[in-house]
Amino acid sequence: MDTALALHAYRVDERTRAFLAQRHDLLIDGRWAPPRLGGRIDVIDPATARRIATVAAATAADVDDAVVAARRAFTQGPWPAMSGAGRAKLLWALADRLAGDARVLAELETLDNGKPFADTLAIDIPVGAELLRYMGGWATKLKGESVQIGDPGDFQAYSLREPIGVVGQIIPWNFPLLMALLKIGPALAAGCTLLLKPAEQTPLTALRLGSLALEVGFPPGVINILTGDGETAGAAMTAHPDIDKIAFTGSTEVGRRILAAAAGNLKRVSLELGGKSPMIVMPDADVEAVIAGAVPGIFFNAGQSCMAGSRLIVHESLAARVTEGIAARARAIRVGPGFEPGTQVGPLVSQTQLERVQAYIRSGLDEGARLVTGAKRLPGDGYFLTPTVFADVHPGMRIVREEIFGPVLCISSFADLGLDQIASLANDTPYGLAASIWTRDLVTAHSLTAKLKSGQVWVNAHHAGGPDLPMGGYKQSGWGRELGREGVELYTEIKAVAIALKKPGAWLELKG
Repeated sequence: MDTALALHAYRVDERTRAFLAQRHDLLIDGRWAPPRLGGRIDVIDPATARRIATVAAATAADVDDAVVAARRAFTQGPWPAMSGAGRAKLLWALADRLAGDARVLAELETLDNGKPFADTLAIDIPVGAELLRYMGGWATKLKGESVQIGDPGDFQAYSLREPIGVVGQIIPWNFPLLMALLKIGPALAAGCTLLLKPAEQTPLTALRLGSLALEVGFPPGVINILTGDGETAGAAMTAHPDIDKIAFTGSTEVGRRILAAAAGNLKRVSLELGGKSPMIVMPDADVEAVIAGAVPGIFFNAGQSCMAGSRLIVHESLAARVTEGIAARARAIRVGPGFEPGTQVGPLVSQTQLERVQAYIRSGLDEGARLVTGAKRLPGDGYFLTPTVFADVHPGMRIVREEIFGPVLCISSFADLGLDQIASLANDTPYGLAASIWTRDLVTAHSLTAKLKSGQVWVNAHHAGGPDLPMGGYKQSGWGRELGREGVELYTEIKAVAIALKKPGAWLELKG
C-alpha cells in the first residue's frame, strides 16, 4: 500500500482500496484497453503529495480507436435505434448505481482532489445523481415544431431536433465527478456518443463512473473514457476530423486553443470558461447575511470554482464591518486533509496550482493591496493554503483582473453611485460568468440585474441553482449554456423539413 493511502486507511473503504490497487486502463468500445504506447500518469493525493495510483496516458492513436468505436455506436447497433425512453432508463439506472456507490466515489474524489469528504458525500454524489435523473427526463422531450412557411403553395413544414453525433468532452479537476456527469448526462439524453477526458490530475472518479456505466448496460462505444494529458489526448480530440462537437470546461486560455484546433472541420464547440465574479453589496444590505454568504462564496472548494465570488464590491458605509466580519470567519476556517473530522477547506489540487496562487498573492502585495488575513502555507507535504483576504484593491491590480482559482478574496469599496456606475464597476472585467447582489430592495435587485453582463445573477446568495437552471457566461467566460433545456439542446442539430403537397409544377402555376 502506498504511504499516502496508508495515512487515510482508517477511513477508506475496502472497495476503494481495491479500486486504487487495480490497473487503470482506457475504456474504449465497452472494454478496458491498455494505451497503445504504454504510457502511465501518476495520480497524486494533494493532502500528502504522494502517489496513490497510476492511470493510462492516452495518445492520438487511442483517441482514434475511441472515435471509431463512438462513430460505430452512433450509426449502428442498439444506440441509434433506442428510444428516448430507453436512454432515460439507462440514465436513471446509472443515477441509482451512483447513489449506491456513494461512499467509494466520495472517498476517491477526496483522495484525488483533496476536497473534504463530508462535502463529496453530501454534495457531489447526490447532486450528480439528481443531475442524471433530470437529464434522463429530457430524453423523451426533445422535439421540433410545426411551421407555417411563407412560400406560396401547399406545404407541410416542420423541424426535427437530432443528436449532433460524436462528442469529445474535456473536464477540469475542481469538481471531477460533477463535471463528468454534467457533460455526459445531456449528451446521452440527446442520443450522442462520447469520449470523456478527465483532467490528468483527477481521473479516478471518471474511471469508476465508466465501470458503473458498463454495469448498468450502456452499449459498447457509447461512453469512452480516455485518461491522459491535455497536450496529447486533449489536443488529439479537439483536432480530430470525425468528432462533431467539443464540450470543454476549464480556463479561458485553453478555450482559445480549443477553438483554433476545432477549426479544421468546423466542429461545434461549447465552452464554460473562467470567471472573476463580483459580489455587490448595496448600502441597505443585511451585513450578517453578506458575511455568511460571501465566505463560502469564495472559500468553498478552496476557491477552486469558476463562479467563486472573488471580487467583493461593497458600499463604503459597510466596508469596514463586512471586511472584518469576513476576515474573522476566514481565520476560523479549519484547513486540513479531507478525511480529518471538521475540515472545512482542503488543499489546493497540486503543487502547480499552489505556486500559481502564491504568485498572485505576492503580486497583490507588490501592487499595494492590504493583506487582511491568510496567505500562509500550512506546514507539511500537502498543498494547503489559508483563506486569504485583501482589502483596498483597485481595478488595475492583477489579483482583481485575473482569475486566481484559489482561496483569495479582493475587497473594494464604492461611494454613493448610481446603478449604472455600480454596474460598470462589476462589469469591468473580461469575464461574465456569475455575479451576486446583496440588497433588501427589490427594485434595486431587478434594476441592477438587468445591467450586469453575467450569465448567472444571484440576489442575497452566491452559488445557487440546480440542474434545471442554465449555466454559462458572457464575454470571455464561454460559449453556450449547460444544464436546463438549453444544456441538452447544446448536443442537438435542427433540421428543417418542407414537403410540397401539390404535384410537381404547381409552384410554377401559382407563380404564373
